[in-house]
Amino acid sequence: MAESSTPAARASKPGHKKKILFSLLGILVALPVIAVILIATFDWNRARPWINAKVSDAIDRPFAIRGDLEVEWERPAKRMAPAARTWRDHIPWPYLYANDVYVGNPAGMPVRDMANVRRFSFSVNPFALLDRTINIPLLSFDGPRVDLLRTDATHNNWTFKRNQEESRWKLDLERVVLTDGVVHIKDAVTKADVTAQVRTLERDPTYGVGFTLTGTYNGAPVRGGGKAGAVLSLKQQGEPYPVQAEARSGRTRIALEGTVTRPAQLAAVDLKLELAGASMDQLYNFTGILLPTTGPFSTSGRLTGSLGEKSSRWVYDDFKGKVGASDIGGRLEFVTGGKRPRLSGNVRSRQLVFADLAPLIGADSNAAKKERNADTMQPSNKVLPVEEFKTERWTVLDADVRFAADRIVRDKALPISKLSTHLIMQDGVLRLDPLEFGMAGGTVRSNIRLDGSGREGKNAIKATAKVAARKIQIKQLFPQIEQMQATVGQINGDAQLSATGNSVASLLAASNGELKTVINQGTVSKMLLEMMGLNVGNIILTKLFGDKQVQLNCMAADFAVTNGIARTRSFVVDTEEAIITVEGAINLAGEQMDLRINPQTKALRLFSLRSPLYVRGPFKKPDVSVDKGVLALKAGGAAALAAAAAPVAALLPLINAGPGEDSDCARLVAQAKRKPTAPPPGQTQRR
Repeated sequence: MAESSTPAARASKPGHKKKILFSLLGILVALPVIAVILIATFDWNRARPWINAKVSDAIDRPFAIRGDLEVEWERPAKRMAPAARTWRDHIPWPYLYANDVYVGNPAGMPVRDMANVRRFSFSVNPFALLDRTINIPLLSFDGPRVDLLRTDATHNNWTFKRNQEESRWKLDLERVVLTDGVVHIKDAVTKADVTAQVRTLERDPTYGVGFTLTGTYNGAPVRGGGKAGAVLSLKQQGEPYPVQAEARSGRTRIALEGTVTRPAQLAAVDLKLELAGASMDQLYNFTGILLPTTGPFSTSGRLTGSLGEKSSRWVYDDFKGKVGASDIGGRLEFVTGGKRPRLSGNVRSRQLVFADLAPLIGADSNAAKKERNADTMQPSNKVLPVEEFKTERWTVLDADVRFAADRIVRDKALPISKLSTHLIMQDGVLRLDPLEFGMAGGTVRSNIRLDGSGREGKNAIKATAKVAARKIQIKQLFPQIEQMQATVGQINGDAQLSATGNSVASLLAASNGELKTVINQGTVSKMLLEMMGLNVGNIILTKLFGDKQVQLNCMAADFAVTNGIARTRSFVVDTEEAIITVEGAINLAGEQMDLRINPQTKALRLFSLRSPLYVRGPFKKPDVSVDKGVLALKAGGAAALAAAAAPVAALLPLINAGPGEDSDCARLVAQAKRKPTAPPPGQTQRR
């Protein structure tokens, strides 16, 4: 009997195996079906208290789902633009919908909403849960409102605390979709109160959402707008995210268009950037980058950059534009991560209008100052600029920038041909090392140091300047004086000054040091000498028969500058026909001149009145005059002698100046060639 049952038992085993196999297959099919039915029919509102508590604890601020919480199966492609879809977006996924979601401010901030969303939805990949991964292929915000708030430099509502314990679960967020909403920013640090209205764009092949900006920034009205991609991809990190934006505040305009790679980290930025405004320094409130005070400007170039966890690097490359009527172009690089941000680069102007440099030192007109909202207007009776430098910003960054101008367009009376400088800013100390001009066929080379770090007091600048002029051609130096065109010779000079102040006017008013110039030899216009000596007859003859050149033995000038007053120690012009000495003072603080020019002819002159000339009065309108008493005395004597001996007077000079004595040219030139020295600010110059 055992033998007869064995074959039957053996025959039943294949059928038994099939039953087990079909059972397993049934279970595998039933589980997803049961899961689908459970997800579709479960009342997810019961989970709201648990979700609210867990999320509030995780983000350290109130969180609540006030409306219904439900789950549906849906294809992500249904809510996406065709160009943004992938094959996975056509597969149904469980979609969680949370209505009326609220996020509050953290403790210590005003009690109000930080964000609320009309509908918050996302899809979940259920298979990734098996690997402890919360995979969210698509996160959507419908009708969001976000209120970002910063009350001071250390307190804001957009910084979330980080959990120090490593979680066993991983969040994998792939893409974000935004629809119509509002983003409001109120920042006490930058004095910003800006609202962005976000809207969905239809039938735009590149952009999916647009926005408009309104509000105020740093007390000035702000308006603007822009566009961005419909889907922000966080999974495909190499996929560029398109952006376009423009913002205006007063006359300042910032416009950009390009792409951002890995927007969450700004790993790579490649944008066309356009900047314009009344003055470059007004970009500081938008960028945090210290730039010089200028006239109206506009630039356009390529901005590339990246942000790391502790540093960033931005390059504004191949930019071109205008500052006033001057062209400008070059490359600038801005790097953070050190003790201070650092700005470096090279800037060049092919054609620089010299007047466009005036705003750098506050020397532009009051009309131009109003255009750039300057704090101080220039008094009508002042020549030296009184506008103060903004030294409170000098410590926000370091700089190493070179600037050159190939050609300078200027007034005919100003014989400057080109310019170059190397600007270095370190620890609030600005150096122009060197600042070099091409002038009148020669060069003027300066080394200027301005310490605006605050060590000398609030907004005070401790300044030192060394200036060397070489091979300045006399006739090119005074192109509008006709008599100078018959003059040949070169001027060499040196100056060294020091001072403490906060504007060009205050620095010169407190300056101490020396100024020396020398001409070794050359020729000078005879007409000019006759006019200096008021040799009336010879002036007439020179006009009738032409000018000629007179040998210039030497010229030497030596000024001592003490507390803003430059006094002559010696000032002599020695030619083969005359000696001219100058004495007096120039008050840089009061902007007053008081100089006496004493001409002494060396030969006989027809009607040589030889009266001193005086240059007196304010810089704004100096007065050049002669000593009327001496002039009247000599003129009266000449008239009386002419009446008494008219026939003789017609043949011989009536007034003989007598031969003058040669000056000690060698001594004067040697003295003028000695390098000047400047005492530290606050110390007077020894006489």
